[in-house]
Amino acid sequence: MDYNGLQVATLDESLSDAIAARGGKPVVSRADDTESLDSFLENLARDDIAVLLLTEPEHVRALFGRASATGRVEPLLDAVRQIAVGSAGPACTKIWRNHHLSVDFEPDGTGGEALVSGMARLAAYLVNKKRTAVDSGVDTSHWQRIDMRWHFESDPYGTRGESAFLRACRREPTEYTPVWLLRQAGRYQRAYRELKSDLDFLDMCKTPELTAEITLMAVERLGVDAAILFADILPLLQPMGFHLEYVKGQGPVIRNPIRSDRAVDQLEEEGPESQHFVYEAIRMALPALPPHIPLIGFSGAPFTLAAYAIEGQSSRDFRRVKTFMYSEPRAWHALMAKLARTVTAYLNEQIEAGVHAVQLFDSWAGCLSPDDYRTFVLPHTGYVFSNLRPGVPSIHFGVCTGSLLDLMREAGGEVIGLDWRVDLSEAWQDLEHEVAVQGNLDPMVLFSSPDVIRQHAATVLHKAGGRPGHVFNLGHGILPGTPEDHVIALVDAVHELGIAR
Repeated sequence: MDYNGLQVATLDESLSDAIAARGGKPVVSRADDTESLDSFLENLARDDIAVLLLTEPEHVRALFGRASATGRVEPLLDAVRQIAVGSAGPACTKIWRNHHLSVDFEPDGTGGEALVSGMARLAAYLVNKKRTAVDSGVDTSHWQRIDMRWHFESDPYGTRGESAFLRACRREPTEYTPVWLLRQAGRYQRAYRELKSDLDFLDMCKTPELTAEITLMAVERLGVDAAILFADILPLLQPMGFHLEYVKGQGPVIRNPIRSDRAVDQLEEEGPESQHFVYEAIRMALPALPPHIPLIGFSGAPFTLAAYAIEGQSSRDFRRVKTFMYSEPRAWHALMAKLARTVTAYLNEQIEAGVHAVQLFDSWAGCLSPDDYRTFVLPHTGYVFSNLRPGVPSIHFGVCTGSLLDLMREAGGEVIGLDWRVDLSEAWQDLEHEVAVQGNLDPMVLFSSPDVIRQHAATVLHKAGGRPGHVFNLGHGILPGTPEDHVIALVDAVHELGIAR
């Protein structure tokens, strides 16, 4: 990734060679020379400057000090509203924001090289985005991603329908292997942690502006080929009568788990409107997504939701849910039927709101034997897939489900997600190549070096063999503490190595 000939302005002379090496045209001035600053201000006022890189708070102070002394503050403000601005760190960003201006990029690494290389990767996109926003009347001085509105020459589905991700879901040839990542927005991202701050997780999930912003943030930062809505599977249980809490250090806890067949009969079946905050977030995120990036909606699968409802929290042996399943089969199927109807309505409402694909997470189905899955789960999961609105690809993902893949295919889904415990080539062959597959890098690989990440990505791509219908992903979600630049390195490696030959 490079600057592709864009003019890149900076007051840090040490960045000149690095900018040029990345394909940019450096426009460098000195912060301690008034004539040089005057020339710099004139250059910024011209439309040919596309990128501004800031490395020192003193440089920002000098720039605005000279602009103020010469009566050029307003022209400066007007100019930088249309320029992609990168800041080397929080101290510089703070000074810039004190002037009521937005920073478009701040690297996780420190030093000028991290700024130059990181901005090179995003420069063309950010410049296009910012100028499109200004042309649409958006004030980019201090904006959020959800303020963006892209222009569509036709129906958004016409553009996004030709995206690499959706074509791969349909097992159509693509120029490169598309990639998105489970939990691509989350705690491993510094920007997410800053946005979350002291907010309660459940409140975040129910605030459409926040969830849309987090959804967009991951796409922009990582450069993935699809967005997935930032949400959680368990709020869907609340309207049914479950008391849900997210306990620090423990995760989600249901305070009134199912303990009898009578408790199943007492569950409410609310309509999908109870999750209105999810649909509002979808409608906010869609126009702000780049025209070629589809949005994925999702839900927990009936079994995983039932397991939470019975266990009350995460479990290692699933003793309670299996005991209930075996000893109370009538109540079990009644519970699963209620959940299947609820999940189906929920996903269909997401499709109505505009998502381009949906994914069903069966995170805990891997605890079941094939016989138990066929008897207790498949009819209900199959109900969901059979009753989804047509025309939107569906992804069926489970963890530790290597022994269940043929049954999952029978239940439904145009794409079957694979975790890292299976060989992608063998699993796809076992599925007779009748569906697309998604996966399946071990998330732990992301804690190694970029070179090792690249090697493992190449292995997964080799297993796929260039066959149409492969969506690159992890075998499960990105783990907290994963270096964000390693995630970016993976996305870049897949885009480079996954080019169709």
